[in-house]
Amino acid sequence: MLKLAFYGKGGIGKSTTVSNIALALAERGLKVVQIGCDPKADSTSQLLHGEKVTPVLELIRRSSDIDIAAVGKVGDSGVICVESGGPAPGVGCAGRGIIAALETLEKKGAFKLWEPDVVLYDVLGDVVCGGFSMPMRNGYADYVFILTSGENMAVHAAANIAMAVGNYSRRGYARLGGFILNKRNVKNEVAKVEELAADFNTSIAGMLEWSETVQEAEEKKQCVLSAFPRSEMAASYRKLADRIMEIAGGAKA
Repeated sequence: MLKLAFYGKGGIGKSTTVSNIALALAERGLKVVQIGCDPKADSTSQLLHGEKVTPVLELIRRSSDIDIAAVGKVGDSGVICVESGGPAPGVGCAGRGIIAALETLEKKGAFKLWEPDVVLYDVLGDVVCGGFSMPMRNGYADYVFILTSGENMAVHAAANIAMAVGNYSRRGYARLGGFILNKRNVKNEVAKVEELAADFNTSIAGMLEWSETVQEAEEKKQCVLSAFPRSEMAASYRKLADRIMEIAGGAKA
């Protein structure tokens, strides 16, 4: 079971990217679980065509002894969709909620039940403390990939995430797999992210061009690979998924 965590500043296109990677891996015959680690609980919505998943934290609130078989839904291409959820706005700590949700999945034997080949964590990366760093520590993820554009705030957030990964990797936890450039067509965008990657002794794992196809798929409440499977953008997501597996598999070997 390969476990990959994807981080990035809010609004960088992380959930869209992760969901399309999930489908690309499922196309290869792999059994994939996608776990959204964001209080909004909307990471997997495109895989489910807009349907909602009852978050793990909501199930915990209903009963301390949840039925793990009731967790998540099966989305496009058999991808198992799970959301950690979070507290109501202004009440409680979202980070602690993620910790509780992931620990519950582990204790209840979710991965033994699902038997996935690949687990993808989609994690909000504006803050990398407490629960939001959970997937990169304690052995939850093998590798972390960080999404960014060339925008200054996105690069700043990506650098903070990379520093956190470096701190945990020295303890034997998740390693940095590289940066994913989701282009916004700002000045010197590629050069900025190449410099960022060099600062952390890593590389750009893949580049995604800005495309109206992504917005068109979102309007359909679908992933690009479902709505427009033969498009150039779908091919880009497949290429990225292949590259990620090369990096993770090669590093693991």
